[in-house]
Amino acid sequence: MTLADLLDPLQQPLVTVLDTPVSWTEVLGFGSGALCVWLVARQHLANWPLGIANNLFFVLLFTQSGLYADAGLQIVFIVLAAYGWWTWTHGGGPGAAALPVRSTTRTEWAWLLAAGAVGTLGLTLLLSRATDSTVPFWDALTTSLSLMATYGQCRKRVESWWLWIAADLVYIPLYAHKELYLTSLLYVGFLTLCLLGLRSWSRDLAPHRPTDAAVPA
Repeated sequence: MTLADLLDPLQQPLVTVLDTPVSWTEVLGFGSGALCVWLVARQHLANWPLGIANNLFFVLLFTQSGLYADAGLQIVFIVLAAYGWWTWTHGGGPGAAALPVRSTTRTEWAWLLAAGAVGTLGLTLLLSRATDSTVPFWDALTTSLSLMATYGQCRKRVESWWLWIAADLVYIPLYAHKELYLTSLLYVGFLTLCLLGLRSWSRDLAPHRPTDAAVPA
């Protein structure tokens, strides 16, 4: 039995939405993704292992839909999830029970914006020339925004929610365009959860702002 044989049941239609079959992969991605974002908003450590499972479902889904940058992004997310999991439990410093919510420093913003611009340009060119993607720029843009947001999430930077909100506002019509209607609906839910997460983390923002030091390793 091959890997394709094992994965085939996940690719079978479960329900039909707007005359479009919705696979088990998309349904499982919907459920695990919604629960994961809710746990992030509550600063619950279980968001990280659940997020890894969600990433695996989306690798399959996005590969099938020709969203190659988003599929590759899920692999990066798994690596970042391991980093975030460790940071949330060990990154608070001596005597700290957990990593506190902080604001993004100017230095971090400079690195993030520069990396985001370069990443979007590079991925757009790569997807345009090396794949059959019909949405290379939008696929690249959402990938860059998501990576920037995930870094902030790993470090518990409150502004990471704004980056997720920006990404979701692009993801919603992008997935609808690709006829991933359930996933598009999921991202409407993500957008709502991001707004709730932003409010929650803003309340817990550490009273002292981080100094404008170099980006921590």
